[in-house]
Amino acid sequence: MVESLPVTAGSPTGRALGLPATAKGGSRRGLWMLILALPTVAACSVLPTTVETAESPWESFEDAKTAYDAVVPTQTTRGELTALGYDPLETPNVRVLSYVDLIQRFLPRESIEMQALDPDLRRCLEARERCWGYEVTPSVIDRSREGNVALDLFGFRRETMTTGWRFSAVIVLMDDVVQYKIWEGTPKIREQKVETKPLGPLQELDNIIQPRPIPVP
Repeated sequence: MVESLPVTAGSPTGRALGLPATAKGGSRRGLWMLILALPTVAACSVLPTTVETAESPWESFEDAKTAYDAVVPTQTTRGELTALGYDPLETPNVRVLSYVDLIQRFLPRESIEMQALDPDLRRCLEARERCWGYEVTPSVIDRSREGNVALDLFGFRRETMTTGWRFSAVIVLMDDVVQYKIWEGTPKIREQKVETKPLGPLQELDNIIQPRPIPVP
């Protein structure tokens, strides 16, 4: 039968681990027991979570796309847009675009000619001040840390899962009637980021301890 010896600051194992000397070995043992016990609570929701939301009247990607699909170029009016949620006075995060903003968006380079644009969009831009638009970018992004609590807290391994959705749309109007629309987005976001540091907190010493330059005589 092999008897387990406690790991102390004076023992070979303790010196290898760099354990600090304390008045009582029991406090050291308690610390290591705590560290070893942390993995048992890995399934608990103790790791941080961040939720970023661009507030809008649409609670999901499908809701935002449905409102967008109801907009009909050359038919939908400004009042009808308001009923669909495109109202900068009532709806958060609706940006009003001037014709200058629209030109910079649709003609970002001189290599793109006006004739290459959609006819209704081109006619609106040629009307200058009579042409303007709305831009909406609703989104919900949830970033949650997952995995082993002990490895995460001590910096050995951190897993971050990003989920959610993004939607973006530009509605172009002339004389309060929609002339053109375009959208893009990601209906379902699921991204995993794993950061591994074999030395854990000691890895950060690389950023703190820098070799001093040797002066040249």
